[in-house]
Formats: sequence, structure tokens, C-alpha cells
Amino acid sequence: MKTNSTLLGSVQDVSGTTVRVVLSNDSPIGLTYVNGEGYKIGQIGSFVKIPIGYNYLYGLITQVGASAVPENQSNNQPYGNRWMTIQLVGEGQKNGNFQRGLTQYPTINDETHLVSEEDLKRIYGQPDKPYFVNIGNISGAESIPALIDVNKLVTRHSAILGTTGSGKSTTVASILNKLSDPEKYPSSRILVFDIHGEYGAALKDRANIFKVNADENNDEKELYIPFWALNFDELSNISFGNFSNDRDRNTVLERILSDKIQSITNNPKVGTTANNLSVDTPIPFSLNHLWYNLYKESVGRYYRDNDGNPINNLAYEEDEAGQQIIGNPINATPPIFKKLNQNTANGVRINMLPTPTLNQSQQLHNLGAKLRIPRFDFLFKPGPYLPDENGNTEKDLDELIKSWIGSDKPITILDLSGVPSTILNTIIGVLLRIIYDGLFWARNLSQGGRERPLLLLMEEAHNYLNQEGSALSIVKKIVKEGRKYGIGSMIVSQRPSEIDSTILSQCGTFFALRLTNSSDRSHVTSAVSDNLEGLTSMLPILKTGEAIILGESVKLPMRTNIKPPAKNRRPDSQDPIIFDEIDTNESMVPGGWGNIMEENPNYEEFLETWRSQNPKIKRIK
Repeated sequence: MKTNSTLLGSVQDVSGTTVRVVLSNDSPIGLTYVNGEGYKIGQIGSFVKIPIGYNYLYGLITQVGASAVPENQSNNQPYGNRWMTIQLVGEGQKNGNFQRGLTQYPTINDETHLVSEEDLKRIYGQPDKPYFVNIGNISGAESIPALIDVNKLVTRHSAILGTTGSGKSTTVASILNKLSDPEKYPSSRILVFDIHGEYGAALKDRANIFKVNADENNDEKELYIPFWALNFDELSNISFGNFSNDRDRNTVLERILSDKIQSITNNPKVGTTANNLSVDTPIPFSLNHLWYNLYKESVGRYYRDNDGNPINNLAYEEDEAGQQIIGNPINATPPIFKKLNQNTANGVRINMLPTPTLNQSQQLHNLGAKLRIPRFDFLFKPGPYLPDENGNTEKDLDELIKSWIGSDKPITILDLSGVPSTILNTIIGVLLRIIYDGLFWARNLSQGGRERPLLLLMEEAHNYLNQEGSALSIVKKIVKEGRKYGIGSMIVSQRPSEIDSTILSQCGTFFALRLTNSSDRSHVTSAVSDNLEGLTSMLPILKTGEAIILGESVKLPMRTNIKPPAKNRRPDSQDPIIFDEIDTNESMVPGGWGNIMEENPNYEEFLETWRSQNPKIKRIK
């Protein structure tokens, strides 16, 4: 049957934004045609409109059939299963202008109509507007672009959520490619926290890549995070660990503060004086010399005379050449002291002073070990940002921050795959806090976020934004207050149920890809502003690369086919091939398990990369 009628039925029940509609006996069943286009009646996720004077109310079909019958009609209702539940999402004028929210509600017997593709074009249109980016097309309507409002995407925060293999990384790469278009957005500014090193190869023509153990031949730059840029709690957590008592903690705090005051005495910093300096102020000082002095005072052995009075000389052991083993603060080599109560030739005794500086010397041993381990060099030996004994550095933090968020390229990728896993979460929190603090205080400058907003993209966010996550407190502050200072966040995760609910609730836009876990789906449903349980129930059946986009940056919730970037611009997150699906008539070699095993594989290089924890290390010849 062909018809141009869009009438579906009439409103019979209104409860807030939930409307129940009974299908008209005259309305078609199954398939109808409007202007030559065929439409299935009652498709979950499809749109309807309710004329109210000169306006339309728009809603989504979330239930169809017996489950949509109002409770007071369930036992005795004359319409069989011809019911639909509609969730209202906004209103618009008949010329197509649409806005979220409602100024009026439908009443009983108001007509409900099908929304045609022409209607959707008027609502979703305006692809020529520069503040919209096209990331694909509406599912089932290839002629309608999926447009995202950049203004609301960046500063109102967003989340990209999907099970492994749902197309999450490809969606991220597609969005980053659009937002970094040099012709459309010549001053875009995006900082990517790349946990697994996926995005460097895909975006290297538009990005500066910073990495521990960088490969200069691959256009990578060395990642440095100067330890003196950390606040006291961050630094003590990484270097000393948890203090067993307040006395030790306060001792270290006072020593660091004293060293920083001495540093600005030797190297004055504009805007910083001893009166306004705190232990958290990012001022260079020598952690090696701090450790060395504390070590001597806490572990050292001193000569005493026969009466037990201390002699102001440390009792060092001697090497085979008769030289005292005094250690070296630069190399973090500890001194070696003579044993307790060892008698010397002149009869004096050796003992510790009555009260060591720190009660727990084990913390000093741990810090000394970290200062010597090369994997921590990006933090404790940060190249041109390493202070000498007097606090002098070759470069200051302004050059570091400029290289991260002030370069001529729109994207900066912080490849954290080489950061030791034991401190990775803490380092992410440190980086976010440094960026936020800098942009907060520079909010009225041209370099600040108000003049040039910054988007922070956080991959694998469930690892560090859970209840125990070290970055949780600063990200909560960013999602609550960052909008005022031009700082937006994009949370990317495969397990939204593990992310703190406060963070998800502050996200204005959701890109929900396939989610099979019911707990994850419920977190998405509870976080979105619209009451769209019926729509989010579709998440387990979405195709790879298909997403339901909800929130402030889209005019209406939409089921979207995300257009993937070109193959050479996709992230390094594809599944390994077990066996290629190939035409057996073609002379192609199957991948993975279908390949003939390499003869005498070199497991020496296997061991070398494992020990170095660098997958791109130069191969053994």
C-alpha cells in the first residue's frame, strides 16, 4: 500500500516526558511510503512528531506492543497490542528549527506522526556551518550527515564508550582527524593521553609525539616530566612512598621547602619570593642531593670517644685502595658506613647519633634505587630540566608547557606506554594536574584556555578514574570547573561501570558503541540527561563502528555509522589475524596461524625487548 500519510495514532497517556500512543485503526501496518520513501512502522529508536499549534514535539520510540500498554489499560483495553511508548526529547517549529527541552506537553488525542527523511534533514542539516563536524551518517539514512556541534563537544565534556572490538579507537581517530583539520580549525589544541601507543602512527603528520625512550627516526620526542613540577604529595608518593609517621613527613616537607627557597635565592624567579613560595610551587631543586644528605643523617655511623661523646666525623668504610666510600649524590650511589660498635685502632667507638633524621631508612633505600633505575630517568633525570645542586636548569617549565600545548601542531600525543606500570596512574594524575593548574592561572592570557580551548583525551580511563584512581580528584575538578577556563575532556573507556559516576554524569555528550555488559549499559543509561532506556537497550546489537550519540552536541539522539579514517590514519589497535578470510582460488598467504612457522626464531631479541620494556628496540644482529 502506498500513501503519503504520516499519521500513526493519538496520544492516550502522558506522564512527564513519557507519552503512550495508540496506533490508529486507519494507520498502515508494517511498511508505509512518504514521498516515495519506505518506512517501517514502530521501529525502536525511530522518531515521531506531535503537532502542537505551530510547533512540533519530537520524541523517540522506546517501546512497542503489549509492554507499552499503560498499567491502567493492561487488563481491559480495546486496542490489542497497538501501543507505542514515546520519550519526548525536544521541540521545534514547523520550518525545522529544533531545540532540546520542552515548553509544553501534549494532551489526550493529539495526533502522532511519523518523522520522514525530509524532516530529519531539516533538523540535522546545516553541514556548511563551521561549528559542525561530520563524522558519518545517520544509520538507515545515508544522505543525512551525522553532525556534531564542536562548541558543546569540547567544553561540555564527552565520553566514548564501547566494548573491545566495537570500533572505539577508530571512532576516536575519526573525531581527532576532524577536529585537527588545519583549514577548518587552524588553532585547535588537543592533548592525548595514549596509554598503549596506538595513535602516534595514525596522527603523526598533525601531532607532536612525546614518549619515554623516543625513536627520533620515527619523529618522536623524549617525554620529560620534571620531578620538581610535582606537588609534595605527588612527589612523596612516587619517591618516598607512604610515610609511617607525621614526623618523617614533616621533615621531608621542610627540607624540600628549604631547598626551594635556596633555589630562588640562587636563581630568582619572576613572581616568586620566599614569602609566597610553598612546598608545592614548581621550583627546581636537587632531589639527588636531598636524598644524599638525608641518607647520611639517617643511616650514617659516627665516631664516638671513650666517654660516648660524638665526634663530628662520619665513619666511612674504605675500599681496597684505602679510599673512604663516601658515595656520590649525582649517581645516587650511597655511602657505606662501618659497622656499629666496631673498635678502631685508637679505641674510639662507632655508633649512630641518638636521633636519626628519618626513622624509616627503608624509604631512603627505595628512593636511591629509583634514582639509579634508567626507567625512571624521564622523571628524576629530565634532560634539560634536571637541576644541579644549586637548582640551576638549562630550561624552565615554560618551554615544556609550550611544547605540549603551544606548538604549531594541533595535537600532542603523550605516549605513556614506556612509563613504569607501578607509577603510571600517578603520572597521569600529575600531568592532568600540571595542565589544569597552568591553564587555571593563565585563564586571562592569550595562552590560556579561554582564548584557545584545550581538549584532553583520556584513553583507557577506567584504569585511573575509578574509586581508587590517583587521577580521580583532578579529573573531577576538570569536569566540574574546566568549562569556565576552556578545558574540555573526552573520556574513552571499555568499562564505564568502573568509572566514577560523578565524572560520567558531567559528560554532556555520549558516543555509546556496542556494550554487551548490562552493568556498563546501566551506567550509560543513568548518566545521560534524557530518559532513554529504550534507546540504550539497543547497545548490545550495534554493529562495529556504529554508535548511538546522545547529549548536548547533537540536536537529537542519533544512531550513527561512524566513518572510519583512511587506513593509514587508523590507530594501531586492530585485532591480530588468526586466519585471513581469503578466496582460496587466489594466490594469497593466510595470516596468523595459517602462516608457515618461522624457522629458528630469534628469542634473544624476545628477551631483550622484554628486559628493556621497549617494543621498538633495535634488533640483535
